[in-house]
Amino acid sequence: MKKRTFLTGLLATTAMTGTAVWAAEWDGPTTGPTAAEGKSIVVVAGDLKNGGILGVTEGVEEAAAKIGWDVRVLDGAGSIQGRTGAIGQALALQPDGIIINGFDAVEQQAALEGVVAANIPMVAWHSGPKIGCDAPGGIFANVSTDAMTVSEVAAEWALEDGGQDIGVVIFTDSTYQIAIDKADRLKETVEAAGGTVLEYVDTPIADTSSRMGPLTTSLLQKYGESWTHALAINDLYFDFMGPSLAAAGLSPDKGPQAGSAGDGSEAAFQRIRSGGYQSVTVAEPLNLQGWQLVDELNRAVQGEACSGYVTSPALVTAEGLEKLGDSNSFDPDIPYRESYAEIWGK
Repeated sequence: MKKRTFLTGLLATTAMTGTAVWAAEWDGPTTGPTAAEGKSIVVVAGDLKNGGILGVTEGVEEAAAKIGWDVRVLDGAGSIQGRTGAIGQALALQPDGIIINGFDAVEQQAALEGVVAANIPMVAWHSGPKIGCDAPGGIFANVSTDAMTVSEVAAEWALEDGGQDIGVVIFTDSTYQIAIDKADRLKETVEAAGGTVLEYVDTPIADTSSRMGPLTTSLLQKYGESWTHALAINDLYFDFMGPSLAAAGLSPDKGPQAGSAGDGSEAAFQRIRSGGYQSVTVAEPLNLQGWQLVDELNRAVQGEACSGYVTSPALVTAEGLEKLGDSNSFDPDIPYRESYAEIWGK
């Protein structure tokens, strides 16, 4: 298997060693419009219990304070109806821009058509498989890492960790097309290398607190020691797996080794750091992406072109975390705050 090095210009991490090297160079935009004054924006969050969505929201709030905008956050609370209602609330507020944070634009197509009809610019985080400029659904820019790369990195870690004899259970949520695509790529990568996918489990992210315990127990009874690795499209699945593994008498180093293809939540970092039933996560620079969303929206409200910037993911291991101090988030030590502030004239 090839050795990957991730994050050119950010955090270079190798799947073989877990070593981490910070680089000080900024590889994002250096030009763009200065800050539009006096704007108000709304963040429609898919579910603030999701660590990735929360991390991006916090980045948006930090960037909005710097650019001088008012920001309102509405929580879709993990349900389709909740997200539809939050979009309706956002429209009623008549903001200058809306950020769609962490849910599929196709799911909310009818509601988002109302935003387009109202001529309110939209940018998004993880709104679908098309990354960057002119995403479907009237979205000016869809901010994300390359989801297929994220899945490949997670699957390659499992293969390197366990060899071709691994037995993998994959967790996904068919509510989201991007989750299906990520899980499919996990499966393809494992099987192409000779590994076995024992089961492809479709269970809603919003219900992980109630479902993952019984699911884990059932899967242990079904597959026993054949289940060597768990791969999921989001860290949230592993928030609730550990107690069932512990109840079955499995220590973190003996039970199925868990790796997440996104997003690098604080809870995941804590589990990886402490040996708490998760071995790795493929993290995104969530705070940076929050700043990017504000920058893209600043371009959109002024009729400028989207930047086209795509951030890179990082494979986060326990060995890598030892080199990063006490931080429980992937926040690259590069001058993105200063760079965006310079563009905005702030």
